[in-house]
Amino acid sequence: MKTGFFWDEKTFWHGGGNYAFTLPVGGLVQPMAGGLPENPETKRRLKNLMDVTGLIRDVDARSGQPASRDELLRVHPAAYLDRFHQMSDAGGGELGRRTPFGQGGYEIAALSAGLARAALFSVLDGTYQNAYALSRPPGHHCLPEFPNGFCLLANIAVAIESAMASGLSERVAVVDWDVHHGNGTEAIYYDRDDVLTVSIHQERNYPLDTGDADDRGAGAGFGCNINIPLPPGAGHATYIETIERLVLPALARFRPDMIIVACGFDASAIDPLGRMLATAGTFRQMTSLMMEVAEDLCDGRLVLVHEGGYSEVYVPFCGHAVIEELSGSRAHAPDPFDGQFEQRQPAPAFERFCSGLLSDLEALVLS
Repeated sequence: MKTGFFWDEKTFWHGGGNYAFTLPVGGLVQPMAGGLPENPETKRRLKNLMDVTGLIRDVDARSGQPASRDELLRVHPAAYLDRFHQMSDAGGGELGRRTPFGQGGYEIAALSAGLARAALFSVLDGTYQNAYALSRPPGHHCLPEFPNGFCLLANIAVAIESAMASGLSERVAVVDWDVHHGNGTEAIYYDRDDVLTVSIHQERNYPLDTGDADDRGAGAGFGCNINIPLPPGAGHATYIETIERLVLPALARFRPDMIIVACGFDASAIDPLGRMLATAGTFRQMTSLMMEVAEDLCDGRLVLVHEGGYSEVYVPFCGHAVIEELSGSRAHAPDPFDGQFEQRQPAPAFERFCSGLLSDLEALVLS
Protein backbone atom coordinates (compact mmCIF):
# COMPACT_ATOMS: atom_id res chain seq x y z
CA MET A 1 0.00 0.00 0.00
CA LYS A 2 1.25 3.48 -0.84
CA THR A 3 1.76 6.20 1.70
CA GLY A 4 -1.03 8.76 1.68
CA PHE A 5 0.06 12.40 1.42
CA PHE A 6 -2.66 14.92 2.26
CA TRP A 7 -2.15 18.54 1.29
CA ASP A 8 -4.03 21.46 -0.25
CA GLU A 9 -2.78 24.71 -1.77
CA LYS A 10 -5.58 26.58 0.02
CA THR A 11 -3.90 25.98 3.38
CA PHE A 12 -0.89 27.96 2.14
CA TRP A 13 -3.17 30.99 1.79
CA HIS A 14 -3.69 31.36 5.54
CA GLY A 15 -2.55 34.88 6.50
CA GLY A 16 -0.28 35.59 9.46
CA GLY A 17 -1.40 39.12 10.28
CA ASN A 18 0.54 42.22 11.26
CA TYR A 19 3.45 40.74 13.20
CA ALA A 20 7.21 41.17 13.21
CA PHE A 21 8.60 37.73 14.13
CA THR A 22 6.54 36.98 17.29
CA LEU A 23 5.83 40.61 18.28
CA PRO A 24 2.72 42.58 17.29
CA VAL A 25 3.65 45.55 15.13
CA GLY A 26 3.33 48.89 16.88
CA GLY A 27 5.29 51.45 18.86
CA LEU A 28 8.96 50.80 18.15
CA VAL A 29 8.28 47.38 16.57
CA GLN A 30 8.68 47.99 12.85
CA PRO A 31 6.78 45.82 10.33
CA MET A 32 8.88 43.22 8.55
CA ALA A 33 8.54 41.18 5.40
CA GLY A 34 6.96 37.82 6.06
CA GLY A 35 5.38 38.66 9.40
CA LEU A 36 5.12 35.62 11.64
CA PRO A 37 7.67 32.79 11.41
CA GLU A 38 4.67 30.54 10.67
CA ASN A 39 4.36 31.31 6.98
CA PRO A 40 3.46 29.15 3.98
CA GLU A 41 6.92 28.86 2.47
CA THR A 42 8.29 26.07 4.66
CA LYS A 43 5.35 23.85 3.69
CA ARG A 44 5.15 24.96 0.07
CA ARG A 45 8.88 24.39 -0.41
CA LEU A 46 8.54 20.87 1.04
CA LYS A 47 5.84 20.07 -1.54
CA ASN A 48 7.98 21.70 -4.26
CA LEU A 49 11.01 19.61 -3.28
CA MET A 50 8.90 16.46 -3.48
CA ASP A 51 7.82 17.49 -6.98
CA VAL A 52 11.39 18.11 -8.13
CA THR A 53 12.87 14.89 -6.73
CA GLY A 54 9.96 12.72 -7.86
CA LEU A 55 9.02 11.70 -4.33
CA ILE A 56 5.50 12.97 -4.99
CA ARG A 57 5.08 10.10 -7.51
CA ASP A 58 5.83 7.53 -4.81
CA VAL A 59 3.01 8.69 -2.52
CA ASP A 60 -0.69 9.10 -3.16
CA ALA A 61 -1.13 12.88 -3.02
CA ARG A 62 -4.63 14.13 -2.39
CA SER A 63 -6.69 16.66 -0.46
CA GLY A 64 -9.50 16.15 2.03
CA GLN A 65 -12.78 17.67 3.07
CA PRO A 66 -12.79 20.42 5.70
CA ALA A 67 -13.68 19.24 9.17
CA SER A 68 -17.42 19.76 9.67
CA ARG A 69 -18.90 21.83 12.45
CA ASP A 70 -20.11 18.66 14.17
CA GLU A 71 -16.57 17.26 14.06
CA LEU A 72 -15.11 20.47 15.45
CA LEU A 73 -17.72 20.56 18.22
CA ARG A 74 -16.33 17.32 19.65
CA VAL A 75 -13.28 19.36 20.73
CA HIS A 76 -14.19 23.06 20.57
CA PRO A 77 -17.22 24.75 22.20
CA ALA A 78 -19.84 26.35 19.98
CA ALA A 79 -19.13 29.83 21.35
CA TYR A 80 -15.52 29.66 20.22
CA LEU A 81 -16.36 28.34 16.76
CA ASP A 82 -19.08 30.98 16.31
CA ARG A 83 -16.76 33.84 17.24
CA PHE A 84 -13.97 32.49 15.04
CA HIS A 85 -16.34 32.10 12.09
CA GLN A 86 -17.85 35.56 12.54
CA MET A 87 -14.46 37.27 12.72
CA SER A 88 -13.26 35.29 9.71
CA ASP A 89 -16.26 36.39 7.65
CA ALA A 90 -15.74 40.00 8.77
CA GLY A 91 -12.15 40.17 7.52
CA GLY A 92 -10.13 38.39 10.19
CA GLY A 93 -8.50 39.30 13.45
CA GLU A 94 -6.99 37.51 16.42
CA LEU A 95 -8.68 35.39 19.09
CA GLY A 96 -5.88 34.20 21.34
CA ARG A 97 -2.12 34.61 21.57
CA ARG A 98 -0.13 34.82 18.32
CA THR A 99 -2.98 33.39 16.23
CA PRO A 100 -3.89 36.04 13.66
CA PHE A 101 -5.96 35.12 10.61
CA GLY A 102 -7.45 36.84 7.61
CA GLN A 103 -10.76 36.60 5.81
CA GLY A 104 -11.58 32.94 5.24
CA GLY A 105 -9.29 31.88 8.07
CA TYR A 106 -12.01 29.72 9.60
CA GLU A 107 -12.48 27.71 6.43
CA ILE A 108 -8.72 27.27 5.98
CA ALA A 109 -8.28 26.10 9.57
CA ALA A 110 -11.17 23.65 9.14
CA LEU A 111 -9.48 22.34 6.00
CA SER A 112 -6.22 21.91 7.92
CA ALA A 113 -8.03 19.83 10.54
CA GLY A 114 -9.78 17.99 7.72
CA LEU A 115 -6.44 16.96 6.21
CA ALA A 116 -5.43 15.42 9.55
CA ARG A 117 -8.81 13.69 9.78
CA ALA A 118 -8.58 12.34 6.23
CA ALA A 119 -5.06 11.03 6.81
CA LEU A 120 -6.13 9.25 10.00
CA PHE A 121 -9.25 7.70 8.46
CA SER A 122 -7.31 6.57 5.38
CA VAL A 123 -5.00 4.49 7.57
CA LEU A 124 -7.69 3.20 9.91
CA ASP A 125 -9.84 2.01 6.99
CA GLY A 126 -6.88 0.24 5.39
CA THR A 127 -6.48 2.46 2.33
CA TYR A 128 -2.86 3.18 3.31
CA GLN A 129 -0.35 1.67 5.69
CA ASN A 130 0.71 5.15 6.81
CA ALA A 131 0.03 8.75 5.89
CA TYR A 132 1.34 12.29 6.18
CA ALA A 133 -0.88 15.38 6.56
CA LEU A 134 0.73 18.67 5.52
CA SER A 135 -1.65 20.61 7.76
CA ARG A 136 -1.52 24.40 8.04
CA PRO A 137 -2.24 26.22 10.29
CA PRO A 138 -0.81 23.83 12.90
CA GLY A 139 -2.82 22.62 15.88
CA HIS A 140 -0.98 21.19 18.88
CA HIS A 141 -1.05 24.40 20.96
CA CYS A 142 -4.78 25.03 20.54
CA LEU A 143 -6.90 24.49 23.64
CA PRO A 144 -10.65 23.96 23.24
CA GLU A 145 -11.45 27.67 23.57
CA PHE A 146 -8.08 29.40 23.53
CA PRO A 147 -5.94 29.39 20.36
CA ASN A 148 -2.26 30.15 20.78
CA GLY A 149 1.14 29.61 19.24
CA PHE A 150 -0.05 29.91 15.59
CA CYS A 151 -2.68 27.16 16.23
CA LEU A 152 -6.37 27.90 15.62
CA LEU A 153 -7.95 24.44 15.81
CA ALA A 154 -6.72 21.28 17.51
CA ASN A 155 -6.15 19.33 14.29
CA ILE A 156 -5.02 16.03 15.80
CA ALA A 157 -7.66 16.00 18.53
CA VAL A 158 -10.40 16.72 15.98
CA ALA A 159 -9.17 13.77 13.91
CA ILE A 160 -8.97 11.45 16.94
CA GLU A 161 -12.44 12.32 18.21
CA SER A 162 -13.92 11.78 14.74
CA ALA A 163 -12.26 8.36 14.50
CA MET A 164 -13.45 7.33 17.95
CA ALA A 165 -16.98 8.53 17.27
CA SER A 166 -16.97 6.45 14.08
CA GLY A 167 -15.86 3.33 15.95
CA LEU A 168 -12.61 3.07 13.99
CA SER A 169 -10.30 3.52 16.98
CA GLU A 170 -10.40 3.05 20.74
CA ARG A 171 -6.85 3.73 21.97
CA VAL A 172 -4.60 6.31 20.33
CA ALA A 173 -1.06 7.41 21.15
CA VAL A 174 0.17 10.87 20.16
CA VAL A 175 3.94 11.38 20.06
CA ASP A 176 4.81 15.06 19.68
CA TRP A 177 8.41 15.88 18.68
CA ASP A 178 7.78 19.53 17.83
CA VAL A 179 10.33 21.67 19.71
CA HIS A 180 7.50 23.31 21.68
CA HIS A 181 5.35 21.62 24.30
CA GLY A 182 2.09 20.22 22.94
CA ASN A 183 0.03 22.00 25.56
CA GLY A 184 -3.22 21.93 23.61
CA THR A 185 -3.21 18.18 23.06
CA GLU A 186 -2.19 17.69 26.69
CA ALA A 187 -5.08 19.82 27.99
CA ILE A 188 -7.68 18.04 25.88
CA TYR A 189 -6.68 14.55 27.03
CA TYR A 190 -5.23 15.26 30.49
CA ASP A 191 -7.87 13.29 32.41
CA ARG A 192 -8.49 10.50 29.89
CA ASP A 193 -6.95 7.05 29.70
CA ASP A 194 -7.83 6.23 26.10
CA VAL A 195 -5.29 8.65 24.57
CA LEU A 196 -1.62 8.62 25.49
CA THR A 197 0.09 11.98 24.93
CA VAL A 198 3.89 12.17 24.81
CA SER A 199 5.63 15.51 24.23
CA ILE A 200 9.38 15.77 23.59
CA HIS A 201 10.27 19.45 23.69
CA GLN A 202 12.88 22.05 24.51
CA GLU A 203 12.44 22.92 28.16
CA ARG A 204 10.84 26.33 28.87
CA ASN A 205 10.61 27.31 25.22
CA TYR A 206 6.89 27.73 24.51
CA PRO A 207 4.66 27.91 26.42
CA LEU A 208 6.83 29.06 29.28
CA ASP A 209 4.58 27.64 31.99
CA THR A 210 3.73 24.14 30.72
CA GLY A 211 5.52 20.93 29.84
CA ASP A 212 6.95 19.85 33.20
CA ALA A 213 7.79 16.18 33.62
CA ASP A 214 5.72 16.13 36.81
CA ASP A 215 2.54 16.85 34.81
CA ARG A 216 1.45 13.26 34.25
CA GLY A 217 -2.31 13.52 33.86
CA ALA A 218 -5.18 13.52 36.32
CA GLY A 219 -7.82 11.07 37.49
CA ALA A 220 -8.24 8.22 35.03
CA GLY A 221 -5.61 9.87 32.84
CA PHE A 222 -2.81 9.76 35.40
CA GLY A 223 0.23 8.25 33.70
CA CYS A 224 -1.21 8.80 30.23
CA ASN A 225 0.43 12.22 29.83
CA ILE A 226 4.21 12.17 29.46
CA ASN A 227 6.35 15.28 29.15
CA ILE A 228 10.01 14.97 28.22
CA PRO A 229 11.63 18.43 28.53
CA LEU A 230 15.14 18.46 27.09
CA PRO A 231 17.86 21.09 27.55
CA PRO A 232 18.75 23.37 24.61
CA GLY A 233 21.38 21.86 22.35
CA ALA A 234 20.50 18.27 23.20
CA GLY A 235 21.26 17.07 19.67
CA HIS A 236 20.74 13.96 17.56
CA ALA A 237 22.00 11.31 19.98
CA THR A 238 19.78 12.54 22.81
CA TYR A 239 16.68 12.57 20.61
CA ILE A 240 17.28 8.98 19.51
CA GLU A 241 18.04 7.88 23.06
CA THR A 242 14.84 9.60 24.22
CA ILE A 243 12.76 7.66 21.71
CA GLU A 244 14.42 4.36 22.54
CA ARG A 245 14.47 4.65 26.33
CA LEU A 246 11.26 6.55 27.09
CA VAL A 247 8.88 6.70 24.14
CA LEU A 248 9.05 3.11 22.89
CA PRO A 249 8.50 1.57 26.36
CA ALA A 250 5.60 3.96 27.01
CA LEU A 251 3.97 2.95 23.72
CA ALA A 252 4.52 -0.75 24.41
CA ARG A 253 2.88 -0.38 27.82
CA PHE A 254 -0.10 1.58 26.46
CA ARG A 255 -0.65 -0.67 23.40
CA PRO A 256 -2.50 1.77 21.12
CA ASP A 257 -4.42 0.71 18.04
CA MET A 258 -3.07 3.80 16.24
CA ILE A 259 0.00 6.05 16.57
CA ILE A 260 -0.03 9.70 15.51
CA VAL A 261 3.09 11.87 15.41
CA ALA A 262 2.76 15.63 15.86
CA CYS A 263 5.56 16.22 13.40
CA GLY A 264 7.24 19.57 13.94
CA PHE A 265 10.63 20.30 12.40
CA ASP A 266 11.52 23.22 14.66
CA ALA A 267 13.95 21.08 16.67
CA SER A 268 16.24 21.30 13.65
CA ALA A 269 19.69 22.82 13.90
CA ILE A 270 18.91 26.17 12.27
CA ASP A 271 15.32 26.85 13.29
CA PRO A 272 14.70 30.43 14.52
CA LEU A 273 12.38 29.23 17.30
CA GLY A 274 14.38 26.29 18.66
CA ARG A 275 17.88 25.41 19.81
CA MET A 276 17.97 21.61 19.68
CA LEU A 277 20.45 20.70 16.87
CA ALA A 278 18.39 17.90 15.33
CA THR A 279 19.17 17.08 11.69
CA ALA A 280 17.24 15.65 8.76
CA GLY A 281 18.83 12.34 9.76
CA THR A 282 17.38 12.71 13.25
CA PHE A 283 13.86 13.02 11.89
CA ARG A 284 14.44 10.14 9.47
CA GLN A 285 15.65 7.85 12.25
CA MET A 286 12.84 8.83 14.62
CA THR A 287 10.36 8.06 11.82
CA SER A 288 11.96 4.66 11.30
CA LEU A 289 11.63 3.89 15.01
CA MET A 290 7.98 4.95 14.97
CA MET A 291 7.32 2.70 11.97
CA GLU A 292 8.92 -0.24 13.76
CA VAL A 293 6.92 0.18 16.95
CA ALA A 294 3.72 0.76 14.97
CA GLU A 295 4.36 -2.52 13.15
CA ASP A 296 4.82 -4.31 16.47
CA LEU A 297 1.83 -2.77 18.25
CA CYS A 298 -0.85 -1.78 15.73
CA ASP A 299 -0.24 -3.42 12.36
CA GLY A 300 1.87 -0.48 11.18
CA ARG A 301 -0.88 2.12 11.49
CA LEU A 302 0.98 5.43 11.67
CA VAL A 303 0.02 9.00 10.76
CA LEU A 304 2.25 12.07 10.88
CA VAL A 305 0.60 15.50 11.08
CA HIS A 306 2.72 18.55 10.26
CA GLU A 307 3.11 21.06 13.08
CA GLY A 308 5.91 23.65 13.41
CA GLY A 309 9.22 24.23 11.67
CA TYR A 310 10.29 27.68 10.54
CA SER A 311 13.47 27.38 8.51
CA GLU A 312 12.43 27.84 4.90
CA VAL A 313 15.66 26.29 3.66
CA TYR A 314 15.86 23.29 6.01
CA VAL A 315 12.29 22.18 6.77
CA PRO A 316 11.87 20.85 3.20
CA PHE A 317 14.85 18.52 3.60
CA CYS A 318 13.73 17.33 7.04
CA GLY A 319 10.22 16.67 5.75
CA HIS A 320 11.53 14.96 2.62
CA ALA A 321 13.63 12.60 4.76
CA VAL A 322 10.58 11.69 6.84
CA ILE A 323 8.36 11.03 3.83
CA GLU A 324 11.13 9.07 2.08
CA GLU A 325 11.25 6.82 5.13
CA LEU A 326 7.47 6.48 5.37
CA SER A 327 7.06 5.55 1.72
CA GLY A 328 10.26 3.57 1.12
CA SER A 329 10.90 5.78 -1.89
CA ARG A 330 14.27 5.90 -3.62
CA ALA A 331 13.74 9.56 -4.49
CA HIS A 332 16.39 11.15 -2.32
CA ALA A 333 17.09 14.75 -1.34
CA PRO A 334 20.56 14.80 0.24
CA ASP A 335 20.85 17.00 3.30
CA PRO A 336 22.72 20.12 2.08
CA PHE A 337 24.04 20.65 5.62
CA ASP A 338 25.25 17.09 6.02
CA GLY A 339 28.59 17.17 7.77
CA GLN A 340 28.20 20.71 9.08
CA PHE A 341 25.54 19.80 11.62
CA GLU A 342 27.33 16.64 12.68
CA GLN A 343 30.30 18.82 13.63
CA ARG A 344 27.99 21.02 15.71
CA GLN A 345 26.57 18.16 17.77
CA PRO A 346 27.06 18.35 21.55
CA ALA A 347 30.34 17.39 23.14
CA PRO A 348 30.41 13.90 24.71
CA ALA A 349 30.29 15.39 28.20
CA PHE A 350 27.02 17.17 27.42
CA GLU A 351 25.59 14.02 25.85
CA ARG A 352 26.41 12.15 29.07
CA PHE A 353 24.69 14.91 31.03
CA CYS A 354 21.58 14.54 28.86
CA SER A 355 21.68 10.78 29.29
CA GLY A 356 21.66 11.28 33.05
CA LEU A 357 18.61 13.51 32.76
CA LEU A 358 16.87 10.78 30.76
CA SER A 359 17.58 8.35 33.60
CA ASP A 360 15.73 10.64 35.98
CA LEU A 361 12.86 11.06 33.53
CA GLU A 362 12.76 7.32 32.90
CA ALA A 363 12.23 6.67 36.60
CA LEU A 364 9.45 9.28 36.74
CA VAL A 365 7.37 8.85 33.61
CA LEU A 366 7.61 5.06 33.32
CA SER A 367 6.91 4.38 37.00
